[in-house]
Amino acid sequence: MFIAIATGAFGRHSLKARLSPELLETFEIAVRYQAYHGLALLAVSFAAARDGGTALWLAGVAFTAGTVLFSGSLYALALTGARWLGAITPVGGLLLLAGWLALIWAALISPGRSPSVP
Repeated sequence: MFIAIATGAFGRHSLKARLSPELLETFEIAVRYQAYHGLALLAVSFAAARDGGTALWLAGVAFTAGTVLFSGSLYALALTGARWLGAITPVGGLLLLAGWLALIWAALISPGRSPSVP
């Protein structure tokens, strides 16, 4: 989350005059998704400290790798203009989706889950 906030501030204050509106938007999307998944990693960390388990571990790994690939490729694309880096972004997106599925799986198999919840 620290890196997302610092990167967002850098982009807002240092890149506004240097990047085209399209590339600045790409940079801002990278910051936004990094922040969302930083919060998701906090949730996974708190849940893992309480219950642990493979599903939570998978969620954490997928969120981490997905954020690096998704946001990292968008940062690099925005800063360099190298369009081929956009080919990496969907891989990161798939990992982020896998992280959410693993988190859902962890919630469904959690031993502390109420029996009345489907």
